[in-house]
Amino acid sequence: MALESLNPATGEVLETFDEWSDEQVATTIEAVHGAYQNWRTTSFAERKSLLLKAAVILRQRKDEFATMMALEMGKPVVEGRAEIEKCALVCNYYAENAEQMLAPEPIASDASRSYVAFRPQGIVLAVMPWNFPFWQVFRFAAPALMAGNVGVLKHASNVPRCALAIEQVFVEAGYPADVFRTLMIGSGKVAQVIEHPYVVATTLTGSDIAGRKVAEKSGAMLKKSVMELGGSDPFIVLNDADLDLAASVAVTARCINSGQSCIAAKRFIVEDGIYETFLEKFKANMAALKMGDPCDETTQVGPQAREDLMRELHRQVEGSVAKGAKVILGGMPGEAAFYPPTILTQVSKGMPAYNEEFFGPVAIVIRVKDAEEALFVANDTEFGLGGSVWTRDIIKGEKIAGEIRSGAVFVNSMTKSDPRLPFGGVGISGFGRELSHYGIKEFVNIQTVWIQ
Repeated sequence: MALESLNPATGEVLETFDEWSDEQVATTIEAVHGAYQNWRTTSFAERKSLLLKAAVILRQRKDEFATMMALEMGKPVVEGRAEIEKCALVCNYYAENAEQMLAPEPIASDASRSYVAFRPQGIVLAVMPWNFPFWQVFRFAAPALMAGNVGVLKHASNVPRCALAIEQVFVEAGYPADVFRTLMIGSGKVAQVIEHPYVVATTLTGSDIAGRKVAEKSGAMLKKSVMELGGSDPFIVLNDADLDLAASVAVTARCINSGQSCIAAKRFIVEDGIYETFLEKFKANMAALKMGDPCDETTQVGPQAREDLMRELHRQVEGSVAKGAKVILGGMPGEAAFYPPTILTQVSKGMPAYNEEFFGPVAIVIRVKDAEEALFVANDTEFGLGGSVWTRDIIKGEKIAGEIRSGAVFVNSMTKSDPRLPFGGVGISGFGRELSHYGIKEFVNIQTVWIQ
C-alpha cells in the first residue's frame, strides 16, 4: 500500500510514500519507548524550553505549512496560517502552564502527609484526521510531551507530507531523538500498534465509525483512550437575536475549513418569527462566498479534501431532497473535489440532513415554532459535541445552553476550541477531554501518595 499526497483541487498526485513494514513499525515503537526512559525524568523547565522553540518554528514556517495544507487537503491558505498560529498558541499555553497544572495536590487524610501526584505513563498513540492536519496533532502533542509522555502519530493517509513535517518541527526544536515519531502506515496497521505492549494509551479524532473501532481495540487491551468524534452542532436563532450578527457568523460557523469541521454549525434551528428574515440574510451571505483555488489569498471555500468525500456529501444532499428537502442554494458538485456552499430547507426527521453529520459546506435550516421546540430539535440527535444559542436575552440564552446535550455551548458566538477550555463531546461525539488542565491529565497516572 502507498500513502498518496494528492491535490484535491486538481486531482494531481504530488508524491507517494511506501507504507512501513511491520518490522519498521515495531522498531520505531521500541525506539520511542527507549526515548521515554530519559524523557520522563526531564524537568518541566527543559520541556518548556523545547516546546517554546517548537512554537517559534511553527510561526517561522507558517506560510510554508499553510501552502502544504492547501496543496495536500485543500484548506484555503488564509485559514492555514491561522491554524499554524493556533498550534503555536497551544504550545505556548502548555509550556507556560503544565508545571502548575501537574503540581502535586495535598490531600488531608489520616496520614502524616498525603497528596496526589501526576506521573507520565509512556507512549500515546494519536490517530489523527486530515481536516486540521497540524492543529489536531499539536493539541494532543503539546500536553502529552509536557506531561513527560512520548508520542507516535498515525496521521490520515492523504496528508503524509503534513505528518512528516510535524515530526520535523520537533526535531528542529531540539527534542531528543524518538520522543515524537510519525508512523507511515494506513489504518490497517492501527490495531497492531495498539496491541504493542509499549503503547499505553490512544487518542483519536475522526468519525464515530473510526472511533468505535479504535475504542473497541483499546478497551480490549485495557488501554486508556480519548475519542473526539463527529458532530451535528445546533445553531439556535431565537426571535430576539441580532439577526445581522447571527446571519454573518453563521456563514463562518458553517463554511470554515470548507465546511469540514467536527464543530462546524450544521443545523440552523430558527424560530418562526424571524425565520424568513434570517434565511434571506443567511442565503445572501452564503452566496457571496468565493470558492476556488485554495492557494489564492482571496479564496474562502476550497475543495473538499478528497473527491470521494465530495461525492458522499452530494449523496446525502440527494437523499434528503428525495425525501422532501428543498435546495435553495448550491447543491451541485463542481469540478475535481469542489462542492459549493449549499442551503437545504424543509428538512425533517428521517432525512440524511436531519440524522447524519454533513461534513462539507451544506447548511441545514430548520424552522421551529418556539424556543421549546428549538431545544427539542437541538437535542434530537445522537451527536453531542458543540452548539450555540443566539439571543439578546443573556439569561434566557444561558438557561437554554444549560439544557443542550453537548460538550460545549456558546451564547452569541460560534463554537470553537481554545487551549484554555476543555474540548470534547458526549454521545457518539466521543468521550474524554482535550485542552485545558483536563486534557493534560487524561494520559497521566493520577497517583495517591500516603506517608506516615
